[in-house]
Amino acid sequence: MFNDEYFTLAQNAEAIFKDKGSKFIAYSYTVANEEECKMYIADLKKQHPTAGHFCYGYIIGALKQHQRANDDGEPSNTAGKPILNQLLSANVTNVLVVIVRYFGGTLLGVSGLINAYKIAAQAVIQASGKELNYRMHEATLSFGFDDTQQAMLLLKQHEAKINAQTYDASTVHVQFMYRASVENNLLSKIASHHKLSIKLN
Repeated sequence: MFNDEYFTLAQNAEAIFKDKGSKFIAYSYTVANEEECKMYIADLKKQHPTAGHFCYGYIIGALKQHQRANDDGEPSNTAGKPILNQLLSANVTNVLVVIVRYFGGTLLGVSGLINAYKIAAQAVIQASGKELNYRMHEATLSFGFDDTQQAMLLLKQHEAKINAQTYDASTVHVQFMYRASVENNLLSKIASHHKLSIKLN
């Protein structure tokens, strides 16, 4: 059985780190897509009109397939990359971390910036906490009324989450979600019952 588990943040959070007068305000968000990331960043720019930088990193997808880091004017790889590295280190996905910087008048240097963004990202991820999730697939199981008990038992055995049930003259249609890791076993069991049919959504 392959691993279908992934972690995301338990809640959105905020954390602040200060160094030599500069203030780094870190925000974390759970996100489903890049459009949500853009929306949160735009909102922060409205909240902090006088801030100098809005650096961020995000990872999206159960397989962490979408990753991005942005330095927003800071020296290359001193802001976005440290943020992204903290997300990778925490093993989370569907997460955006934005760090808003107010310059305090003293240059921190490359190593100082990397350290500041790293610490701020670390702090907000810790404040958010982690939550276990599973890669889920959706399908519709169809069967006759007489096979209801058998079908429902099969779904229960595979810890399926039923979303909806519809009926026609002689058939029950159950829309449900199930963990990706049980798919092969589920399909095999359904195939062995000729009175049950499944449609993968």
